[in-house]
Amino acid sequence: MNTRTSRLVAGAFLLGTAFIARSAAAQGAAPAKVDGRTAFVQADVAFMTGMIAHHAQAVLIAGWAPTHGASKSLQALCERIVVGQRDEILTMQTWLKDHNQPVPQPDAEMGNMPGMDESGLMPGMLTYEDLHALDQARGSDFDRLFLKDMIKHHNGAITMVNTLFGTPGGGEEERMYKMASDIYADQTTEIDRMTKMLNAIPAQGHGQ
Repeated sequence: MNTRTSRLVAGAFLLGTAFIARSAAAQGAAPAKVDGRTAFVQADVAFMTGMIAHHAQAVLIAGWAPTHGASKSLQALCERIVVGQRDEILTMQTWLKDHNQPVPQPDAEMGNMPGMDESGLMPGMLTYEDLHALDQARGSDFDRLFLKDMIKHHNGAITMVNTLFGTPGGGEEERMYKMASDIYADQTTEIDRMTKMLNAIPAQGHGQ
């Protein structure tokens, strides 16, 4: 595990705590109206802030594919993940900026942000130990472990979307609704694709 990844793991706990606090504070919040349209609530801010961290971890591990002996098909998938989720991070940062909210910088502080499940992480997030195991894997072992980890990671993002829409007023602002809905649709599709890829890997590995 490199120094940058370790720093991301160690420095993100406070951000995860803030995510939990914001989500809790948003319960019972009623959306306001701005020029006849629904305005954002704190659950939206918490979702955007947390999802930037969530995406940053996905970008981090997908970026390992070329150096860890991943198959060509997995490298192609990882390239799409990196490009797509980097673009979404920029969109989420823009949303936060436009709403006068703090804008996290994933390269500086996000990568592995703890947050919301029983292990102290946001849903689907990899632990330090998970990241280390993936970083040590090569070839078909990397393919298999990456797909298992990323399916879990994507399911976590879907859980976060469901939590947002289950919060009073959450996800009702127009751009917020589109972003959350797109994340749900895209990651559901990718889970199906990754499940098929995982099932196609022979139990004892495969040729690269």
